Amino acid sequence: MHTSPLTVSELPIELDRDLFLRTLIRELSGTLQDVVGLEEASGFVSAVGQRIGDHINLSYRSALNVHVLSKQQVAEVLVDLKRRIQGDFFILEQTDEKIVFGNHVCPFAEKVIGRPSMCMMTSNVFGTIAAENLGYAKVSLEQTIAQGAAGCRVVVYLKPQPAADQAEGREYFSG
Repeated sequence: MHTSPLTVSELPIELDRDLFLRTLIRELSGTLQDVVGLEEASGFVSAVGQRIGDHINLSYRSALNVHVLSKQQVAEVLVDLKRRIQGDFFILEQTDEKIVFGNHVCPFAEKVIGRPSMCMMTSNVFGTIAAENLGYAKVSLEQTIAQGAAGCRVVVYLKPQPAADQAEGREYFSG
């Protein structure tokens, strides 16, 4: 029995906007890491992350009809924004000094593996939103899926303190 060949649009090729954009970001960050190194690549991704953080921050403030988010709202917003982009972030611990997040699913999915510079999106979005509302943040990416961990552990310090000083990470200040 002879079957007619598939048309191009019927070919079983896995490609949609989400996969295309995640692959694009992976390849951009990989090219940056290869050309200028991890530190500089992280810097470029950080600049983009800060702009996205500013935009997201304004969106949540507007939707909540507030000029500044409270500590509790900051924590809720950070979890919610990751949920909206298909991450699985949750709060492990929350005090006046810090918020500790866990995560089982990266919004970039498998495309983040081996691309730690992509984690600067999380650092900068979290740091920008926390600092713009609370005055200061230091984000420490203690464990990441990008570096081979089963999940992520992200600490957002809300005040300068000895523990924050000792942690590796980036500091953010209100603009």
